[in-house]
Amino acid sequence: MFRLLNIEFAASVKYHVWFGTGLIFFSLVHGGSTLFIWTITHHIEEEIWKWQRTGRVYVAGLISLVTGLLMWITSLPQIRRKKFEVFYYTHHLYIVFLVAFLFHAGDRHFYWVLPGMFLFGLDKILRIVQSRSESCILSANLFSCKAIELVVPKDPMLNYAPSSFIFLNIPLVSRFQWHPFSIISSSSVDKHSLSIMMKCEGDWTNSVYNKIEEAANCENKINNIIVRVEGPYGPASVDFLRYDNLFLVAGGIGITPFLSILKELASKNRLKSPKRVQLVFAVRTFQDLNMLLPIASIIFNPIYNLNLKLKVFVTQEKKPSNGTTTLQEFLAQSQVQSIHLGTDEDYSRFPIRGPESFRWLATLVLITVLTFLGFLIGLSHFFIPSEHKNHSGVMKLAASGAMKTAKEKVPSWVPDLIIIVSYVIAISVGGFAATILQRRRKHKEAPRMSKEVVIKPEERNFTELKPIPITEEHEIHIGERPKLEEIMSEFEKNLRGWSSVGVLVCGPESVKEAVASMCRQWPQCFGVEDLRRSRMKMNLNFHSLNFNL
Repeated sequence: MFRLLNIEFAASVKYHVWFGTGLIFFSLVHGGSTLFIWTITHHIEEEIWKWQRTGRVYVAGLISLVTGLLMWITSLPQIRRKKFEVFYYTHHLYIVFLVAFLFHAGDRHFYWVLPGMFLFGLDKILRIVQSRSESCILSANLFSCKAIELVVPKDPMLNYAPSSFIFLNIPLVSRFQWHPFSIISSSSVDKHSLSIMMKCEGDWTNSVYNKIEEAANCENKINNIIVRVEGPYGPASVDFLRYDNLFLVAGGIGITPFLSILKELASKNRLKSPKRVQLVFAVRTFQDLNMLLPIASIIFNPIYNLNLKLKVFVTQEKKPSNGTTTLQEFLAQSQVQSIHLGTDEDYSRFPIRGPESFRWLATLVLITVLTFLGFLIGLSHFFIPSEHKNHSGVMKLAASGAMKTAKEKVPSWVPDLIIIVSYVIAISVGGFAATILQRRRKHKEAPRMSKEVVIKPEERNFTELKPIPITEEHEIHIGERPKLEEIMSEFEKNLRGWSSVGVLVCGPESVKEAVASMCRQWPQCFGVEDLRRSRMKMNLNFHSLNFNL
């Protein structure tokens, strides 16, 4: 649905947070009001634990409310970012929440949310089917700032937009943990591989770093570290190309989406590119500047003609340990450990294929919906007879002699169970069909993949950045924080004529808030008359990119 409506995955997460918070708020108001009324009428102990034969089941409503609150609390940033696995596994209580909601609200109210349930269930099944396909790590680069660049093979037919991301699982570290990471490569440049970068700041990422390091130091070299991938997810189109100029602000590991954007801009396949690109990169230590190494050739080589200017701010150190004075010298002396783990055959054996086509998805939705309706009608007809008849098929007469319908009250949980059973069967059939269709796709594409001429990603020698005879335009500011208003004013002075500027930011919330505040305070014009009355040269268009969920 997001691909169809061209909604970014990160934006959908934001909408999910808003709607989820609203749902919990109104559920608290509803549940709290009911409990308050029962308390003042002295019926709370009698009503709260009662499982009604017909009508609303109050204890199910209490279970749904408590489960929703638990999911909401564990999704707060303080818990989600430090204990992602707690947030991830607790969120699977949505099954308990929805089943309890069905028993509490009844089947008639549940039909209002059933379409969304169908789309969610199908999406979950498709992600499970996709994640069962195995890939492998072709190579890895270990940076001194405890960051890792991982390269995995992909189908050359798989295209993704810059700033996309994937969910990654490495069974060697944990069979059940999945984590999102930004893609730093460009499908326009790297046809047969996909690269991500992770900063090792948690237990899982540190374990990945240690496993890769062990593989490099082991005498019996480990090949084919298996990984599982979901995605890529991200914008359906390259939206930033519509701007005349780009103003990029990154904090720490928030640089990763911009690495893919700059690689896309450096690609010669683009007819239209921004005229000027300003990148503001704030880090705590000099070692964190190593995250710029994947685009070092783009930064310093004039043949790409990006008109890129980089301002780096190192906030917590006063001087580099290696005595360098320029960004190029520092990156040239940076230590990177490159490790090759895969073989040429792995490009065709373990490619990431990505999401399926809309036609494929429409077929799967149709199969699932028809299965659900068939079982719902059949089971309802069998377990919920509408009227009781005698052996001759004539309606029983009431004692008074009047003809009346003798309809027995069926427990409310019976139609609820029928909905659950029909839904589970339909989703299972959809998953089975998805598995068959995916296997047919792999079998069909196997001959093409085996004959594909593999173009490996460019070999980068991180220790030999040859000096280029041009003026060093990139700046390093030590012990300072970026003054965004001054940088933007300087950027505006260098523009020729009026232009639209895409302001993209990725990093901690404090960085995003600072950039958003600057954009709100910056004077804007909305038409020809405003342009004539003002001396402004640009309109700012703010976009926030997420590097974590």
